[in-house]
Amino acid sequence: MEFRILGTGSATPQLQRNPSAFVVTIDNFLVLIDCGEGTQYRLLEHKVKISRLRYILISHLHGDHYFGLIGLLSTLNMQKRTEPLVIFGPKGLDEIIALQLKYSGTILNFKLDFSVTDPTGFNPILETETIEIKTFPLKHRIDCTGFLLTKKKSKRKILAEKLPENFPAIFYKMLQDGHDITDELSRVTYINAECTTDGCSEKRLAYCSDTIYDESIVDYIKDVDLLYHEATFLTEQAERAKVTFHTTAAQAASIAQKANAKQLIIGHFSSRYKTTEDFLVQAQEIFPNTTLSKEGENFIF
Repeated sequence: MEFRILGTGSATPQLQRNPSAFVVTIDNFLVLIDCGEGTQYRLLEHKVKISRLRYILISHLHGDHYFGLIGLLSTLNMQKRTEPLVIFGPKGLDEIIALQLKYSGTILNFKLDFSVTDPTGFNPILETETIEIKTFPLKHRIDCTGFLLTKKKSKRKILAEKLPENFPAIFYKMLQDGHDITDELSRVTYINAECTTDGCSEKRLAYCSDTIYDESIVDYIKDVDLLYHEATFLTEQAERAKVTFHTTAAQAASIAQKANAKQLIIGHFSSRYKTTEDFLVQAQEIFPNTTLSKEGENFIF
């Protein structure tokens, strides 16, 4: 599972920081989380293959989290995409997209499925053999959701060198499922522990977009492997954070500590700050395994 940062800034534009956008790589497909203005340029810059994009998650309808969406959809269309694309987002986003497509005279070559997220509870929105995605409520000035992405434990890996060349294909699945196999014709038994190794363990990523400090989210994100949490302000601006329904670096670290997260990444820095070193200092005083988000950086876990 990989988590790539495309934007570290907040609402006010800055040359050094782009608005929120993140790419999660799971096996051979991509999940885009939020899509601030210019996201498609960041994807190009970091050589992300948008043809592998399968799902888009939009946390809320403040512009720095979705203004790049119509541009990305238009580019996918011009590239003759035919594979369906699924967008999960707040009520009203589908209307916004439909109006933009209508008045630009754009007819998509691919099916665009839209699913409205519920900002009031802990809800599953997607489950496949590979992943599970849930939303949870965040407290911001408008409806906003966080996302919990779980990459499921993979099946056992087969050691091909331990098996004959003509090994029946039907037996491979049985070995992946953990069974011993007895070939009735050759009367040979293949012991699972000798022919396979453990698959990859379950991995969990929590994404906390814009929110006031809110300990109620801790139960949703307990023991995650990686937590991204907004940290718009430093402690000196704690009152400003409260008024604008944002979080300080220290508060984000407190959430990570209470949730027993393995690693914390902080971002969404206010434009009032020209450097971000103090964010790291204040967060690490509470949660040492904190990392500053840096654009283009990729975390593999």
